[in-house]
Amino acid sequence: MLFGRTSKITMALLLTVSLFQIACNNKVANYVTFKNPLQGESFHAGKSVKIELDIPEQLEVKTVSYLVDGKPFAEKNGKDAVVMDTQQLPLGYRLITAIVKSGDKIDTITNNIILTTDKKPLKLKYTVVGTFPHDTSSYTQGLNFVNGNLLESTGRKGFSKLAYVNLNTGKAIKSVPLKPQYFGEGSVQVGNKIVVLTWQDNVGLVFDAATLEQQATFPYQSSNEGWGLTFDGKNLLKSDGTNRIWKLNAQSYKEESYIEVYDNNGPVESLNELEYIEGKIYANVYTTNKIIRIDPISGLVEAELDLSKLVPKNFFKDEYEIGNNVLNGIAYDTVNKRLFVTGKKWPKLYEIKLSEK
Repeated sequence: MLFGRTSKITMALLLTVSLFQIACNNKVANYVTFKNPLQGESFHAGKSVKIELDIPEQLEVKTVSYLVDGKPFAEKNGKDAVVMDTQQLPLGYRLITAIVKSGDKIDTITNNIILTTDKKPLKLKYTVVGTFPHDTSSYTQGLNFVNGNLLESTGRKGFSKLAYVNLNTGKAIKSVPLKPQYFGEGSVQVGNKIVVLTWQDNVGLVFDAATLEQQATFPYQSSNEGWGLTFDGKNLLKSDGTNRIWKLNAQSYKEESYIEVYDNNGPVESLNELEYIEGKIYANVYTTNKIIRIDPISGLVEAELDLSKLVPKNFFKDEYEIGNNVLNGIAYDTVNKRLFVTGKKWPKLYEIKLSEK
């Protein structure tokens, strides 16, 4: 009796396993995946990308809709591959979505690719057309030109400040310290307000532009930290120490989108102080004495400028100061089209004129 009972249990288990395997096989057989491109595959921007799905033969597909970053770009009846034009897409990670309709079922699958560039940045040249004094106690993090004066924000906890500075003397006209817990970063004036970033406190500060009294704070959202800040006439543009530049609503300070910055060697990390100049973003790259010019739509580094020759000679005494007190600070006089640069604790601020030849 025991043998017969055991055999029945065994047969039942085998039948259950078989049914489970059939169900799983059917599920796997109907599973749609990307055949091309591979997950995380890199392509140079401007090149066409073939997109092909691996669709089981027995699956009758009505339509497949294709989207990139949520925007439709193609629709096919059946299983044919499509070609995606990347000419107008920003650099960096792009999300490809395929919505597959078969019978009364809809499957949505996604895939990521990385758009890079093989374009080498143009090498800019410069001429120094003016030299001005700069406060050597100022660990420059933000620099702007406002109504004939400089607006400068500085860093280091306990030493951070916001100040209007006389260009010709390098002396503060009006200055306020940041609260001692804050490490000040980039700044920009928008209307009657000045926005100042903090480094790792995940908070931005809002000041009255006339009195320099702090009025409000706002939280960061997805960006890692606060580094550089500028204004493009509509939105705030914020760097966070990565290769991303975030677009913030100028009224609510909410992060709405970002671009990723690339040159021919890959992502350009440690983007620092920013300045929006005639439709382009100019950025310092931390720990270097280089400024890069960025297309604000694609994130492409179009040009770069080496200002190593402006670094103070024999001014900083130890390796820490030499390594940290690098070029940082870009200000543009929009009325007279003058460009100013300086560095952290540098004794001089320079007016330079750029050329492409």
